[in-house]
Amino acid sequence: MPDLVSQVISEIFSGEISTVVSPQESQKPDLSNLAKYIDHTILKPDATEPQVTKICEEAKEYKFASVCVNPFWVKHSANLLKGTGVDVCTVIGFPLGASSTASKMDETKQAIADGATEIDMVINIGALKSQNYQMVLEDIKGVVKAANGTLVKVIIETCLLTDEEKIQACILSAEAKADYVKTSTGFSTGGALEEDILLMRKIVGPKIGVKASGGVRTREDAIKMINAGATRIGASAGIKIVSS
Repeated sequence: MPDLVSQVISEIFSGEISTVVSPQESQKPDLSNLAKYIDHTILKPDATEPQVTKICEEAKEYKFASVCVNPFWVKHSANLLKGTGVDVCTVIGFPLGASSTASKMDETKQAIADGATEIDMVINIGALKSQNYQMVLEDIKGVVKAANGTLVKVIIETCLLTDEEKIQACILSAEAKADYVKTSTGFSTGGALEEDILLMRKIVGPKIGVKASGGVRTREDAIKMINAGATRIGASAGIKIVSS
């Protein structure tokens, strides 16, 4: 795996390959219905039951792709959203990614048992930065295995990574058969940047989703991310985005 990572990084930065394929080269993004891109999000630690209920009711009304809630609120959200077509997304190893793989797998299984239909896991950032690529790969593979077909997004926390580390994280996520790569937890030093979405899309190509999360607050922000290659937007400002 390290040899493959090094080879791809070398080719990208030397200009031998510029992209796998850009979204613009495959098909123009559909901006007519922004709601379908949005994971309506409430992950703050002091979120209350009425606040989570409100997020779910809003997601039903605006037909957002999903709600994204902490694991404690999965069962409540799943009960509220049953039969609505709105998915229930939760976070695993959140927000640091420093849990053991076994812990992440157990957390994933419990979340799915409670009704989660999408899993956003945080990559082992320290292992990645230590160049322990096999550990990172096995960590993601463990969650994908525990998810057993449930959609998995891998949060790579771009604000803490160099460009080379971002590339490595995307390659490892693809190798582990994750469904998406995602920029940020929203709880670190920065959020989604257009240049990161462009880079991530170039690496994973058209078959894996890219989620922009953290700091996407306006319609203009969302459109910029989608045009750069994002296929999902994580935001607490979903109503503002679709209503402006």
